[in-house]
Amino acid sequence: MSVKAKKRSLTAFTILFIILAVLCLISVFLNGQPISDSLISGLNPEKYGELVDMVANGETVTVVGAKFSDFFMAFPRGFVDAADLIVFIMAIGGFIGVVMKTGALEAGVYHLVKKMHGKEEVLIVILMILFSIGGSTYGMAEETIGFYALITTALVAAGFDTMVAVATVLLGAGCGVLGSTINPFATGAAMAALQSVNVPYDNTLVMILGFALWFTSLAIAIFFVLGYAKKVKADKGSTILSLQEQEDMREHFTKEDGNKLEFTGKHKAVLIVFAISFAVMIASLISYIDINFAGDEEAYLAVLGWTSFLTGEPLGLWYFSELAAWFTFSSILIAIMARMSEREFIDTFLDGAKDLLSVAIVIAVARGITVVMKTTHMDFWILDKAAGMLMGVPGFVFAPLSYVIYLVLSFLVPSTSGLAGFSMPVMGGLANTLGFNASIMINIFCAGCGLINLFTPTSGVVMGGLGAAKVELKTYMKWGMKLFVAIAIANIVVLSLAMMIIK
Repeated sequence: MSVKAKKRSLTAFTILFIILAVLCLISVFLNGQPISDSLISGLNPEKYGELVDMVANGETVTVVGAKFSDFFMAFPRGFVDAADLIVFIMAIGGFIGVVMKTGALEAGVYHLVKKMHGKEEVLIVILMILFSIGGSTYGMAEETIGFYALITTALVAAGFDTMVAVATVLLGAGCGVLGSTINPFATGAAMAALQSVNVPYDNTLVMILGFALWFTSLAIAIFFVLGYAKKVKADKGSTILSLQEQEDMREHFTKEDGNKLEFTGKHKAVLIVFAISFAVMIASLISYIDINFAGDEEAYLAVLGWTSFLTGEPLGLWYFSELAAWFTFSSILIAIMARMSEREFIDTFLDGAKDLLSVAIVIAVARGITVVMKTTHMDFWILDKAAGMLMGVPGFVFAPLSYVIYLVLSFLVPSTSGLAGFSMPVMGGLANTLGFNASIMINIFCAGCGLINLFTPTSGVVMGGLGAAKVELKTYMKWGMKLFVAIAIANIVVLSLAMMIIK
């Protein structure tokens, strides 16, 4: 029975290539379909200058049918487009591999589990809250991939399964992004997009509604995860994992004699460097220039400019390339502390990077879909038709319909900052024209993106996290579907009430 089920199960790569092929075919059928001039002319000319110039010269932008070469080259083009993220993932894999080789991670995890005996559920709640804070404040998403090895090992040792670990990280950070408050990649990008077309918004209102979405979504997720975690801990047979996934869990995340591991001083020193490495990562991604210096670059550089000595960019402006270099450096430092030979370090680092190679390739294929959407202009066509559907509808209909539209757009364009850049001038401008508060559209955008990016196969965060924890997308979807529906209903209630009450 399990063998047959395994044969019917499609891998992440196949699912993504099917989606890619379907979108390419749809673009062929839509070839030549016009996109309204008003939508294109409202785009940021710095990013979409060629299209804006076409409209200015009297031409009409249309959907361009994908050629076979677009499908054929989608994977390598996606790899190039996501190169910085892929390098970061490989560096994280090497870093984790080196730390694991020292034995410090396993020893530390089992030491923590013994300390938390009888309070393991509290650990889940604390971790989900912490990840959600990162998601709401600075858009913690791809960065979570580096945490899966540690969190999964810890929670499996505590008596849970890999699904609990996936949910703790993915839903924790994801609910935070869904309820973004000061996230520069979501609310920040959306506000900048509205500002570019002179649509007014209320920053305080965005933060208040963001917090309401954050709190309600996270509360639902924690309740759901804890319910499942308690069942699994009480009865291992209640796990939703397939037999193959259970075998993968035992092979990669279980150590039979874990309780006998000695936690030495060297282990503690390695884990201190491990913790500092992730602390620096978090500190490097916070948008200080916006949060602490109100956009004043000179004041920001006067305080934090000195931190650029390491990568050439000060803290707050680091991204995946800088983080890849940082974790590579941290790997070398830990190898020196553990007295590894040069050959042992290189072999261990490469083995660790190899463990996340499949994750990196999945992300490249997913990014290839986004590349095709841009090439064919299907993203603009969908947005154009969606905006037309919303004309003249009342507030209690406008909010949920806008939410659904962003679910569709986010499936095709998983990048929040990218989606904000081309959609918010249209959707926010439409809300303002119809007499609704454009600030609420920012929260609708964040919530819609946030929900779909909890489970969409086109998201590198979802596929990367599942790959790192050795859980299939099919299993995750079966486990979480009721949860996603519950979060969607709660989001729609909050946003519809806000749209009807706040003018």
